[in-house]
Amino acid sequence: MSTYSFADISASLIGPGGAISLGYGSGNADEGITVAMAASRNTMTVGADGEVMHTLNANKSGTVTLTYLKTSPVNAQLQALYDAQTLDSRLWGKNLITVTNPATGDVTACRACAFGKRPDLTYKKDGDTVAWVFDAGKIDTILGTY
Repeated sequence: MSTYSFADISASLIGPGGAISLGYGSGNADEGITVAMAASRNTMTVGADGEVMHTLNANKSGTVTLTYLKTSPVNAQLQALYDAQTLDSRLWGKNLITVTNPATGDVTACRACAFGKRPDLTYKKDGDTVAWVFDAGKIDTILGTY
């Protein structure tokens, strides 16, 4: 029987102004780390006679969402990096985010990443989470085995 544990997840962000550890032990919320593709890799066109044509789209872009507990020190690190990178357009969109699971061999590399926007902040009775969304120019994944 195979098992999965977030304790095996290692993740990092490297970009102009810093390197930040993002995986297990960083104050991740239950939502963890989500990597999503922006578009389908295929376009299917159906002809008038019912024949089909498939087109492989080159788009490998998507989003990476990093969700942390309100009290995680990673929030301050990401905010400082966001502030530094917005000072000079030459620093923008040059982040690399990697997510790996050494126990299974999963590797996801997200290149040409830029902060989507400053996250929404909620102050209420119970502590909340902070979600950092990045736009990724190219996402490549190799899935291992369990």
